[in-house]
Amino acid sequence: MSGSMAQAFARNFLGNSPRWYKVCIVGFLILNALVLWTAGPVAAGWLLVLEFIFTLAMALKCYPLMPGGLLLVEALLLKMTTPQALYDELVHNFPVILLLMFMVAGIYFMKDLLLFLFSRLLLGVRSKALLSLMFCFLSAFLSAFLDALTVTAVIISAAVGFYSVYHRVASGTDPRQDGEYGDDRHLPSLHHGDLDQFRAFLRSLLMHGAVGTALGGVCTLVGEPQNLLIGHEMGWHFSEFFLKVAPVSLPVLVAGLVTCVLLEKLRWFGYGTLLPDNVRAVLANYAAEDNAERTSQQRAALIVQGAAALILIAGLAFHVAEVGLIGLMVIVLITAFTGITDEHRLGNAFKDAMPFTALLVVFFAVVAVIHDQQLFTPLIQWVLALPADQQPGMLFIANGLLSAISDNVFVATIYITEVKQAFLSGHMSREHFETLAIAINTGTNLPSVATPNGQAAFLFLLTSAIAPLVRLSYGRMVWMALPYTMVMGVLGWYAVSYWL
Repeated sequence: MSGSMAQAFARNFLGNSPRWYKVCIVGFLILNALVLWTAGPVAAGWLLVLEFIFTLAMALKCYPLMPGGLLLVEALLLKMTTPQALYDELVHNFPVILLLMFMVAGIYFMKDLLLFLFSRLLLGVRSKALLSLMFCFLSAFLSAFLDALTVTAVIISAAVGFYSVYHRVASGTDPRQDGEYGDDRHLPSLHHGDLDQFRAFLRSLLMHGAVGTALGGVCTLVGEPQNLLIGHEMGWHFSEFFLKVAPVSLPVLVAGLVTCVLLEKLRWFGYGTLLPDNVRAVLANYAAEDNAERTSQQRAALIVQGAAALILIAGLAFHVAEVGLIGLMVIVLITAFTGITDEHRLGNAFKDAMPFTALLVVFFAVVAVIHDQQLFTPLIQWVLALPADQQPGMLFIANGLLSAISDNVFVATIYITEVKQAFLSGHMSREHFETLAIAINTGTNLPSVATPNGQAAFLFLLTSAIAPLVRLSYGRMVWMALPYTMVMGVLGWYAVSYWL
């Protein structure tokens, strides 16, 4: 009996994850305690960061919330950080949590409008290179004024809509009825090839869109949370921030868009896959039927969604309230004026965002460990000890490397605080201080596209509903982001070093 119970506990632990993965997580939990007691909290802290990255990399084996959460529960028990430190980190980042809770749900209620608009774009533009360029540029433009997570949520909603329509039609079910579209068992074998090609097509568009959010997000004061933080510390307003960062951000934006077109033309790094003709026909038929069968109520709903989208953009552009609260307003407006009054239908809108919101809390616990154990302090001190002309370039590299494995808002906070302290102590001029601030801002934004850890929008994409559908794993994201990382990182470093 005891043996069967032990086996039952072992089977229940992390569910259907591979046995080797379960053994790894148990091994990590044992190793952390041993390293803490033998080598100290700094070594154990770095080990914890690497283990958490491993759980993110294996997101398709097991959602990172569970194994990552176990690691962080252990870190709290071992006093590598405290519940109060974690709470303080959450309070500091509460606007991001609010955004995920309500903005993503608000975008969910716009999915009919998004599918309508994006299907026009997808079916109207035959050139894959031009389509990719439009996706990348639109993401960059919107991210300069909106939040990268909001823009990513829009792209994900559109991609899920396209995928579900084709999958249901190919499986012989009604594409307008909610049903399973993640299971290929009922899909006729003759559609498998088209589906694989469609997955590759959507993967490339999603990655171009995600990179676009980083290209545009670096340009303006409101593009990324760390921009607002650095702008506040420097006393820069919207136009001043744009002009100060422009010698780095604008050349990188142009280079990123050129890279987008070249990747599609050369078909390198998993890009260049075309939309299969059969899939295009299915989506075109669906769009035509949709137009023919659309009732006056449905057209009225589209008008309401469009009006809500304009209110959303205006509200975000003028910062009338926190982003998450604007998202809540969008939910209220759309549901009230489109007849969605059932609690169950409301609940569906929150399903995609809440797992990632919980995961982000665990992510902030990792940041609390990094902060409490001062894992980055030696690197900061080393950079500030270099000759003044070398500091901007090295600060850019150091920020990029750390942002790729940690939270870029956290990295920016630590660096700008240390640099400002050095400025106030009289160790540098105001002009040099501004140069270092630009290096910190661009360093946390540009090279951090190397991994999903560095950009919240990338992490959101990796853990979203669309990632397993289009087979977008951690490793594949890193591989597909690599050419962008090289171009944005090298050109960004050169601009920071020689053009400021």
